[in-house]
Amino acid sequence: MAQLMVRNLPEDIVKALKQRAAKHNRSAEQEHREILQAVLRRPRRRGLPEVLGNMPDVGQDSDFVRRQS
Repeated sequence: MAQLMVRNLPEDIVKALKQRAAKHNRSAEQEHREILQAVLRRPRRRGLPEVLGNMPDVGQDSDFVRRQS
C-alpha cells in the first residue's frame, strides 16, 4: 500500500476531519481514506454535450417552435 502525507492543512480542516471521524467511529486516518475513496471512485458526471448528444432524435423541428400568444 502507498502512503500519503498531507501537509499545511488549516487547523479547522483537521478539526472537522477529526469530528467527522468520531461521528463515524473511525480514526482520522481511516476517515481520510474513506473521503478520498468516495470522491475519487464515484461515477463520473456527464457533461452537457454528452447528455445532449445522447438524447433521442424524436419529432420535427416545428414541434419545438415557441408560438407567441
